Amino acid sequence: MKAMILAAGKGERMRPLTLHTPKPLVQAGGKRLIEYHLEALAKAGFTEIVINHAWLGQQIESYLGDGAQFGLRIQYSAEGEPLETGGGIFQALPLLGDEPFLVVNGDIWTDYDFTRLRQPLQGLAHLVMVDNPAHHPSGGDFYLDQGLLHDAAPGADNLTFSGISVLDPQLFAGCSAGAFKLAPLLRAAMAKGLVTGEHMAGRWIDVGTLERLAQVDTLLTTEQ
Repeated sequence: MKAMILAAGKGERMRPLTLHTPKPLVQAGGKRLIEYHLEALAKAGFTEIVINHAWLGQQIESYLGDGAQFGLRIQYSAEGEPLETGGGIFQALPLLGDEPFLVVNGDIWTDYDFTRLRQPLQGLAHLVMVDNPAHHPSGGDFYLDQGLLHDAAPGADNLTFSGISVLDPQLFAGCSAGAFKLAPLLRAAMAKGLVTGEHMAGRWIDVGTLERLAQVDTLLTTEQ
């Protein structure tokens, strides 16, 4: 199974750090954010990684190279214009192949064990969900019912999508090149009962602001 790290965002809420540094290369705990993913993926047995990039993306390629330093083989999908999550993954499909692949947002930190996702996919997608974080307390994207995911509903035990998933390339059947969101594809598949999910119990932080970056840095520095 291949894995894709989504690293094309501009990180506007993390300025001024991201004015000259792409968000995946911002440091926390003395290490670049994207390195935590690469190390965890390698530990879980993944060897082939695809990374998409746009804003200052050449810095990512220059820093990570071909991935040999992590025991990985890295390929890059450069985006000349913002393609959003769906469009970015769609453009990278030729690099990802015909089998289901893991996807992880480059701007999260987690201790999730990616080994859990190296198993046959049931349906078109499998999403890892987390409790609604403090910055999104009353939100929630989807809810779980007997292993299947459904669109968020009033009164349901709605959870937040962690940014970790396994997707089947067939999820993108009929799509065309260009910018588009992933959520509508997932919701269409959910309506057909083709999206499974799990509720993650480990640690997870959406590193979307300077405050949350500081939170990750403090956590990791304390553990060293």
